[in-house]
Amino acid sequence: IDAKYYNESTQEQFGVRKNRSDNLYQMFTYVKNKEIELAKQQHQVSGLLLYAKTDEKIQPNQTYHMSGNAIGVRTLDLDCDFQKIREQLVAYVHEYLDAEIKPVDGQ
Repeated sequence: IDAKYYNESTQEQFGVRKNRSDNLYQMFTYVKNKEIELAKQQHQVSGLLLYAKTDEKIQPNQTYHMSGNAIGVRTLDLDCDFQKIREQLVAYVHEYLDAEIKPVDGQ
C-alpha cells in the first residue's frame, strides 16, 4: 500500500480526468520487485494506491490488472471519526490482502 496526498487525486490529460500514471507505474515497479523477491515460493502480489479523499466530483476507484497483478486505486475519507476510517481501511485490507484483522481495544 502506498498512501498519497494531492490537492487533486486525479490529473487532467487532454481534457479528461485520469488516475496519475506516474503513481500507477511506481506501484507496478514495487509489485514486480516483490514478485522477484518471492519467486521461489507460491505467492500472489497485488498493490494499492491509497489517496486521501478530496472535494473532486470523481474519486479514484479502480482496479487495474497489469502483467498478472491487481493494482487498486482507492480513496480514504479522513473527514470522519476514527471508527469510520478504520472500517474503510479494513475493507481495503480484505479486498487486497485477504487478511484477518485483529480488534484494537475491543473494537
